[in-house]
Amino acid sequence: MEYVDLITLLSAVKETVAEVFPAPVWVKAEISSWSPRANGHCYLTLSQSRGGKTIAETRAMIWSWNYLTLKKCFEQETGEQLRAGITVLARVSVHYSEVYGLSLYIEDIDTSYTLGEKALEKKRIVERLEKGGYMEMQKELALPELPRRLAVISSKTAAGYQDFCKHLEAGGYAIGHTLFEAMMQGEKAPESICEALNEAAAQDFDAILILRGGGSETDLSCFDDEALAMSIAKCPVPVVTAIGHDKDVHIADMVASSSVKTPTALADFFLDLYRAQDSALDALQGRIHDGLLAKQRTLEMGLQRCRAGISLALSRRISGMENRLQRCLGRIKGGLLDKYRALQRLSDTAAHRVKFAAGARISQEYSATALREARIRATDPRNILSMGYVLVTGKDNKVLKTVNRVGVGDRIGVRFQDGSLTARVDQVFSESEDNKKNNIA
Repeated sequence: MEYVDLITLLSAVKETVAEVFPAPVWVKAEISSWSPRANGHCYLTLSQSRGGKTIAETRAMIWSWNYLTLKKCFEQETGEQLRAGITVLARVSVHYSEVYGLSLYIEDIDTSYTLGEKALEKKRIVERLEKGGYMEMQKELALPELPRRLAVISSKTAAGYQDFCKHLEAGGYAIGHTLFEAMMQGEKAPESICEALNEAAAQDFDAILILRGGGSETDLSCFDDEALAMSIAKCPVPVVTAIGHDKDVHIADMVASSSVKTPTALADFFLDLYRAQDSALDALQGRIHDGLLAKQRTLEMGLQRCRAGISLALSRRISGMENRLQRCLGRIKGGLLDKYRALQRLSDTAAHRVKFAAGARISQEYSATALREARIRATDPRNILSMGYVLVTGKDNKVLKTVNRVGVGDRIGVRFQDGSLTARVDQVFSESEDNKKNNIA
């Protein structure tokens, strides 16, 4: 049986490959894996699929001396990363190794194939707009916290506009908008949109919305128009765009103040601003409520500590006085019994007088203590409130002591003995005006 060595077979294959591909060839393939290495080389896997299945696959590499140049050139020309998942047209030299098998050495990549002529033109427009400073003009304009007047540029019958209106109305907020009709596709669309944009910009609007539902690439190409992009950039009112579906990014989106993907998302964009304000107001109300409760608890704890301190001080004072009195009585009694037994009647009289004086002193101390307690109770805020007085706090949550800190339309808090309320100030009267009124309500 005849046979050949493996090296002989593979050497023949290598010679055949070298004869068939003596010079580099252009190959269209998808980059299915991408692995730059620390040594500067980049290893790839090129593949071709059909019907969702891989029908061809081979190794490829870019040498370190050429990798950075190719990568930088591709990214500058196409505006996207050289990565796995994209299809490229590459010039390769074909090599076969008896040890490593077939390899393609990539020498160049045709960026025009990846982009296409239209994409290249779009990139050139973006570069001109960036050079002219148009890309940042709208970004310097800020939307109001609550945009109330919106100008909408769209076709009245467009499904995207109808979706926007329905979604905005369903949000439950009174957000007014005015439609400025314009052609939203075709050769005359950029001019028509610019006219509507200028008309809306001349009026008093918080924002101008340009919206259109999805469509083919040809239908949406008008939103890559350079003149339209410049008109949006120069507009003195913030412009928000919602053009096409999630995959579409147009030059009009790039120059606008902000952009979303769909008309429905645009309605959500403004509804979220209102919801955020609602949440902020709810949070503020909660903080005020919690602050009042905390203040009330602090006052109650202070009163309890005050009562406990007074009670303890009184107990100690009375106990001390009783002890001193008992010692005094004991000394007097002992001295009188020892020294003046003969003068029993006089001793009894003296003891009676001492006892009477001590009782008067105790009564006096009790009276003074009762007076202090009465004064403390009289200054208790709850007793004052029970007399019909109220405690009024301003919008800074501080007690109001003068009308000079209150303006018409301010919200104030009023605390009674049995609860509290909030009110809005309709009128403010000076002292002289207030004295002339029988009933300021």
